[in-house]
Amino acid sequence: MTATESFVDFIDHLTEALDDHEASGEELAARLHFSRFHFDRMIRSVAGEPPNALRRRVLMERAAYRMITTKVPLIDIAVEAGYGSHEAFTRAFTKAYGVPPATWRRRPGHIQIAAPSGVHFHPPASLRLPARDKVSSMDLLTKMVEHHIWLTGEMVHLAERLTDEQLDAPIGLAVDEDQQTIRSLLSRLIGQMGMWNAAMATRDYDWSLEEHESLSSMRARLAAEGPTYLGHVRDVVDAGRLDETFVDALCAEPEVFTYGGMIAHVLTFAAHRRTLVVLALDSHGISELGWGDPMKWVAEPIA
Repeated sequence: MTATESFVDFIDHLTEALDDHEASGEELAARLHFSRFHFDRMIRSVAGEPPNALRRRVLMERAAYRMITTKVPLIDIAVEAGYGSHEAFTRAFTKAYGVPPATWRRRPGHIQIAAPSGVHFHPPASLRLPARDKVSSMDLLTKMVEHHIWLTGEMVHLAERLTDEQLDAPIGLAVDEDQQTIRSLLSRLIGQMGMWNAAMATRDYDWSLEEHESLSSMRARLAAEGPTYLGHVRDVVDAGRLDETFVDALCAEPEVFTYGGMIAHVLTFAAHRRTLVVLALDSHGISELGWGDPMKWVAEPIA
């Protein structure tokens, strides 16, 4: 068995025994039929960190996840993470995340702690090895986001032919709580990307920007938010990190999402809003975009 195969076995075992705080390093090594010395050297050679350090880091990541997804007292989370006192947990957490647990719980950030192995806690209760095969930037998902940003820009451009009365005429079928217009839908399409850009950067999003927004403002915001959002998607897809989690601290209660789930959410709601816009434009005699279907874009990207 190679060192890599043994490492995979170790991760599988660790997933099952993450809460076995009584097991010593010698016991963990013996369970996989190695001496402690050989076991530590082998895991360090593959993971870039010794097995006990990897286990402590994963437990700390799980503790961070528990802080923002439950109301469990910090002392209980500390015990779950294998710490005998609140003080010891606070020191370790502050060293890992830069702020004490109570502060981080009020304003959470990224859950994963940087590690050479790429092995992290994967909610709700498992570990995940990094993907061996990386996804190309020409992946279908990336093309769909590229198409979404391009089409939103085209709709803003074509909407300049309309009067304010036409821009603000109610649209019967709505996806949001408020009554929808071409103006509000276009502003939300851009704002949705801006909102997630803000969430991934752990900063607030200014919802007032979407209040009766002008088309010139939409063009300026799309020029900034579109490339930023696409950059996030390309980075995540290229690195095979679609299943990696991040914290959205902008929610009333901070929530944990995967990058893949967030992108799927954006594309799903954006598709509905775009369809409403292109049909509304068509009702005013502007039919260049048809249904806004991404099929041709994906097959033959528009220059």
